[in-house]
Amino acid sequence: MDEGFRDRTAFIRGAKDIAKEVKKHATKKVGKGVDRMQDEYTKRSYTRFEEEDDDDYQPQDGYYRGEPSVDDEGASSDATEGHDEDDEIYEGEYQGIPRNDSLKGGDRLTAGPEVASEFRDFDDPEGEKKKEKEELSQQYELILQECGHGKFQWTLYFVLGLALMADGVEIFVVGFVLPSAEKDMCLSDSNKGMLGLIVYLGMMVGAFLWGGLADRLGRRQCLLMSLSVNSVFAFFSSFVQGYGTFLFCRLLSGVGIGGSIPIVFSYYSEFLAQEKRGEHLSWLCMFWMIGGIYASAMAWAIIPHYGWSFQMGSAYQFHSWRVFVLVCAFPSVFAIGALTSMPESPRFFLENGKHDEAWMVLKQVHDTNMRAKGHPERVFSTIKQEDELVEIQSDTGTWYRRWMVRFLNLSQQVWANFHQCFAPEYRRVTLMMMAVWFTMSFSYYGLTVWFPDMIKHLQNVEYASRTKVFNNETFRHITFNFTLENQIHRRGEYFNDKFIGLKMKSVSFIDSLFEECYFEDVTSSNTFFKNCTFLATVFYNTDLFEYKFIDSRIINSTFLHNKEGCQLDFSDDNNAYMIYFVSFLGTLAVLPGNIVSALLMDKIGRLRMLAGSSVMSCVSCFFLSFGNSESAMIALLCLFGGVSIASWNALDVLTVELYPSDRRTTAFGFLNALCKLAAVLGISIFTSFVGITKAVPILLASAALAVGSSLALKLPETRGQVLQ
Repeated sequence: MDEGFRDRTAFIRGAKDIAKEVKKHATKKVGKGVDRMQDEYTKRSYTRFEEEDDDDYQPQDGYYRGEPSVDDEGASSDATEGHDEDDEIYEGEYQGIPRNDSLKGGDRLTAGPEVASEFRDFDDPEGEKKKEKEELSQQYELILQECGHGKFQWTLYFVLGLALMADGVEIFVVGFVLPSAEKDMCLSDSNKGMLGLIVYLGMMVGAFLWGGLADRLGRRQCLLMSLSVNSVFAFFSSFVQGYGTFLFCRLLSGVGIGGSIPIVFSYYSEFLAQEKRGEHLSWLCMFWMIGGIYASAMAWAIIPHYGWSFQMGSAYQFHSWRVFVLVCAFPSVFAIGALTSMPESPRFFLENGKHDEAWMVLKQVHDTNMRAKGHPERVFSTIKQEDELVEIQSDTGTWYRRWMVRFLNLSQQVWANFHQCFAPEYRRVTLMMMAVWFTMSFSYYGLTVWFPDMIKHLQNVEYASRTKVFNNETFRHITFNFTLENQIHRRGEYFNDKFIGLKMKSVSFIDSLFEECYFEDVTSSNTFFKNCTFLATVFYNTDLFEYKFIDSRIINSTFLHNKEGCQLDFSDDNNAYMIYFVSFLGTLAVLPGNIVSALLMDKIGRLRMLAGSSVMSCVSCFFLSFGNSESAMIALLCLFGGVSIASWNALDVLTVELYPSDRRTTAFGFLNALCKLAAVLGISIFTSFVGITKAVPILLASAALAVGSSLALKLPETRGQVLQ
């Protein structure tokens, strides 16, 4: 039989064994008791435990249909070994796990997308497998309901929130440090562009890599590894000096954090019962917003303070922006520390046949919640230690050959799991989800990066409108020791003048003559000499480098002790504060959308939330044509972010619920990688039109959102379904 069927059979055995264990250890045995349950949202009720026969839960030992089971009623599974029939687990009203066939036809929980009619013929092996998938999903769902929702889930919520917060921080880091880093590292325009996109490329690779591994190695283990990679290389990037090494560190930092979103949502969803899943996954999305606020606040507080710097000789310089990069690694480090105290997903254990481990985790969830709710009598009285995992090393000779075999085997498993996302029953869903993820990411990331660039462009236009122009000036024996800003000097003549301690910002000298002049300790920003002539002039300790002299003639002039490297731009203080403030407002604006989506996710459904938010975002794009001022663009940025966040929350929840547990993070990781690819394309295309036209970005974003919203309505609704 194929490996997928054996894994699924192992899951079935685990779920049934756990259900049987819980059932026969209940303190109150009710012969014909009836427990009516009602789903909060579907308003359907069903009857539980009407003289259930334990034979229905007999685990299978073989992997082939028709093989007799070696377990009888009195036998115990691996998960329950060492327990007697009369052991008491807790004092309470829990009566066991219901069989699906004990429920009335209209009252059953649904599991996954709507089942086609051909799967209902259970004489067919495929139909039988489909039935068992539904049963095990319902059994696991009801186990989670009996474990309750309480302290354990809230603790995990904040732990995983830190990991999601680290992802939100990573998006903003490079954008905030780029104005300082480009001068510290003397970056060309092409280098700046690559540095801005490298994080998205790293996250694209990381999402696919860690998402695939998490379905094979475990959610918790892969999340720990991905966060460790992120924190280590984020730490190194704050100290390296060269552009190449900084780029490499930020790339690997992005690869590490790329695994956070697909793993976090899958991990958390497997501890949530159906009636809590949509709401609490939406609440979890708020930590991404908190990450953006944290990055904006830290940039505002740290980067403009150039006093927070030191240098060792002329080769090593540690400026304030490097302190900011270091501080931005803290959420990832704290998430690693907190995650070490959390268990692996029990659903993952069951998928891989580790019944004992799954049973121990479910007991931990149940006990933590019961103690916090003041029900110590319902805590498990028997504590069974986890079995040590003994690794049987294959006879492959040396250790590196064994690791090579494991690596190749793992790679084949991940690749095969990825192909399962395009199996016939999931191909249509996957292709449509790819289109929705791509269109939303293309428009969202393209516009959110285009907004600040447009604001900066409007600032430059307004700044240029206040430029002072001086023509035909003549100065002799004058000392200039003050600040020149936003000025143009045409056809000026300067004889025996001294420029000492002068600071120049956005100053241009055009067709001017400098004869026997002296420049000392001059600092300049965006300052150029165009078609000028210098005769017998001395430059001492200045930053007037060659590229600042455009078509100029320098005759019998001397440059002494020129400043080395690129200096931080003293004149960007106000602009820096403005950029951080705008980012802070834009991130904070998504708070109302987060709250609304969390409260309504389980009431109106994922598809309506996704399509409705996308349509509202599409409509808001047309208001961009009226954004002709800085304040108007900031308001439109907040509006777009506020209405679009609900669609992202709905898309995250929908992605988690559409795929089964054995390929959930693989599918999520692949779709998230596609999201980052679309982000790179959107950013590149949208920003190329800054200062040229607003029509093209507006039309592209609107068209993408319209296509995404129309496709979203054709996806299957997952509200009210148990986790596959």
